Amino acid sequence: MSVLTIFREYDIRGIFEKELNQENVVKIGYLLGMELQKQGGKNLGIGYDARVHSKKIFDWFCSGVARSGAIPYGLGEIPTPIGYFSLFCDFDGLALDGNVMITGSHNPPQYNGFKTTFFKKPFFGEEINALKKKFDVLDSLEFIATKPKALNVLDKYVDFLVQEFEHLKGFCLPLCIDCGNGIAGVGIKKILDKLQIPYNGLYFEPDGNFPNHHPDPSEEENLRDVKKNIARNGGVGFALDGDGDRLAVIKGERVYKGDELAIIFAYKIPNPIVIGEVKCSLNMYESINKIGRAIMYKTGHSNLKVKLKEENAHMAFEVSGHIFFNDRYFGYDDATYTLLRVLELLKEEGMEFDRILGNLPKLYATDEIKIPASDEEKFLLIDKLREALKNPPKDFPEIMDIITIDGIRVIFKEGWGLIRASNTTPVLVTRFEAKSEAFKEIYQQKLLELLETIKG
Repeated sequence: MSVLTIFREYDIRGIFEKELNQENVVKIGYLLGMELQKQGGKNLGIGYDARVHSKKIFDWFCSGVARSGAIPYGLGEIPTPIGYFSLFCDFDGLALDGNVMITGSHNPPQYNGFKTTFFKKPFFGEEINALKKKFDVLDSLEFIATKPKALNVLDKYVDFLVQEFEHLKGFCLPLCIDCGNGIAGVGIKKILDKLQIPYNGLYFEPDGNFPNHHPDPSEEENLRDVKKNIARNGGVGFALDGDGDRLAVIKGERVYKGDELAIIFAYKIPNPIVIGEVKCSLNMYESINKIGRAIMYKTGHSNLKVKLKEENAHMAFEVSGHIFFNDRYFGYDDATYTLLRVLELLKEEGMEFDRILGNLPKLYATDEIKIPASDEEKFLLIDKLREALKNPPKDFPEIMDIITIDGIRVIFKEGWGLIRASNTTPVLVTRFEAKSEAFKEIYQQKLLELLETIKG
């Protein structure tokens, strides 16, 4: 596999020492430092998650940044959203022009990567593609150890959110929060302790080996412990991913998807404008359009952040739990901030905060179904599937429309099916939804059969 596959649509991500070795990481640091200066900046804040190799990658990366002439600043071991927050801070007269978070997010422990933001805008898409081309022709650079000046952004973040949510002080409801040994707990603990909000914390200690379960709250098996806790004690549960930008909300046996939370939050805002991704439910789009405007867009944190600002929308949501508030916040995905907004709803409405969902039409949906496909073949398969749908098999359900914003969302009479290439892992992501269980199964069966046919 070519090392160039680490350059993804909205971040850079690969396996430690295999693709992210010292030589490659120094080159990436150098190129990003050069790019920041090309855009008129110089000060680059760099943070990292709790993975066992993140600190080593940080050292290599800072060497490359310093060699470029840009100035690296160390933000320490922090969640990704705190890295974003650093761009809105004043550090005794110093303002950061960019931020890079070294994180493998929810990927397996051997992965790591870089999420980049310049001048409060995500660095992604064509910008990463251009960086890939420069990387391919750049000679190796010698590693020279450098010690960046440390900036304390964690305390600034904690103080900001404590002030913003002062009205929650002393709020008491059975709460269980599972950080999955990711990095999110370092901020949540300080915030909730200062707000005097009691909670039962699971796996708050950062450990990049993830000894208890993998920190991906979109996978049901990773929610077993938090579910057991709320079954025993009642209340509400929360689970966060490895770098703290994704949240699952659990009440009883129900795990609230991002698009369900979108509906609940939208009803709290007059004339809401909400961005959703292609995996979001029909109920989300139809219910929000009755009280405001819902816009369908591409999956991916970078894509949604840009669209959020472009439309001056209040919020954006991914089914997987990336939630972006432009309303009262800065427009990036932050699981801790979202958790506090959910607590607001609970304080206002108690355990009935989801009553809006009870009035929606009954729909039957699958979770995300992931089909292994190499990074080389997954986009080719989407192209082939798009062509095959122009002349589908005779027994294929009637197609009402095909949306190609991101992958292929096929609209049928009684529902829809989605197949898209993941931009972070070697899989195709699918989801199906319909007005009955039978139609859901038909749409799923026929689309997946067609996919198998073109795979040969």
